[in-house]
Amino acid sequence: MSRPPEGSRLALGLMSGTSVDGIDVALVRIAPPIRKKISQNAAHARLENFVTVPFPSAVRAEVLRIAEGTRVSPGEISQLNFRLGRAFGEAALSACRKFRVNPHRLSVIGSHGQTIFHQGRPSRFLGENISSTLQIGEPAVIAAITGVTTVGDFRPADMAVGGQGAPLVPFGDYLLYRDPRRGRAVLNIGGIANVTIIPKAASPHSVIAFDTGPGNMVIDALVHHFTNGRRSFDAEAQMASRGYLLPSLVNSLLAEKYFRQAPPKSAGREQYGKAYVEKILAWGRYHRARPEDLVRTATIVTALSIADALNRWVLPPQRKDPASGASAPRRVNQGTFSRSTKSPLAQLIVSGGGARNPLILAQLSAALGGTEVLTTEELGLPGDAKEAFIFALLADETLHGRPSNLPSATGARRPALLGKICYPPSH
Repeated sequence: MSRPPEGSRLALGLMSGTSVDGIDVALVRIAPPIRKKISQNAAHARLENFVTVPFPSAVRAEVLRIAEGTRVSPGEISQLNFRLGRAFGEAALSACRKFRVNPHRLSVIGSHGQTIFHQGRPSRFLGENISSTLQIGEPAVIAAITGVTTVGDFRPADMAVGGQGAPLVPFGDYLLYRDPRRGRAVLNIGGIANVTIIPKAASPHSVIAFDTGPGNMVIDALVHHFTNGRRSFDAEAQMASRGYLLPSLVNSLLAEKYFRQAPPKSAGREQYGKAYVEKILAWGRYHRARPEDLVRTATIVTALSIADALNRWVLPPQRKDPASGASAPRRVNQGTFSRSTKSPLAQLIVSGGGARNPLILAQLSAALGGTEVLTTEELGLPGDAKEAFIFALLADETLHGRPSNLPSATGARRPALLGKICYPPSH
């Protein structure tokens, strides 16, 4: 391993996504400064190590129960907030033991927390238009357990200045993947799929990002249901590969209004959780569809909703070939979203669990014929580590008093210093 840059520091990122399939822990070395100017794409950070720590099964079950909107008392949410803080803190210590790194060598821990509610667009509440988000996993508990300054609760600061609080990973995507000669889209397919658009030679103000819709969440839920809990995801799309596509169900699911909403927009379990899956299961029962057919259809819907989002909001409309007079495939109208954001994409860089689903990748390649589809692994960063990696960077930025939201991605009125800093108890 190369010698660490002089003056570099170690940070730890913790991430638990919508699927609640484990706590991702990334050890990141950051050299000063992370950026002279963000527009210079000075990504002075590298992944040193990564591990996923399993959730205690009872904790995972309770998170899923509450996140699905089950009626609970304030006391249950409060208790789970502190219990999750302990789980995250213990995961950080477990990872440090695996990495053979003393926690006292860490300059900061960045913890995304566990989202149990997110409403990015305002709705009427008690006489006011209110949007809100709630991530739990108390960072003060993490700081106390690890003895390391911890930054958590990143999203509210962006929402307080008019943003949707999501997505926040475009800051890291921009630093990692900006290219002076080609446009790129960075796609994470976790429980929810989200994409960051980085035009050629982009400035921070030209980056856009949004949630395209369901990622693995619906597929995982169907597989869990049909296997009676024996399997939690469709490894290598084995179940989907045995099924047939159900066109009428595809058309029904893709007619959902979320797909027609202009960015910035964000989605979560509120849209694609238990009620959404039950709708698919009810359709399947009525039409006597096989489990494999429903899983395949949900898989294709994930891929098509991503491709539709890129065609609808990002890629420029196709024009006639002046030589032949033939028209390329029709692009969907962009609606009210700014035409100035439209740009060609040379590459679609995929991470998250969906990057290991060959059916999703094949569908994306077919639907985006002019765009190369590849994974973050092919560019040197394990896809499962990317979001935890980025939250380590976000925590470091906050600790140094630098805003790290991108208003062009979240819709915020101005940059914001993200997160709350919790210092460990003094010894």
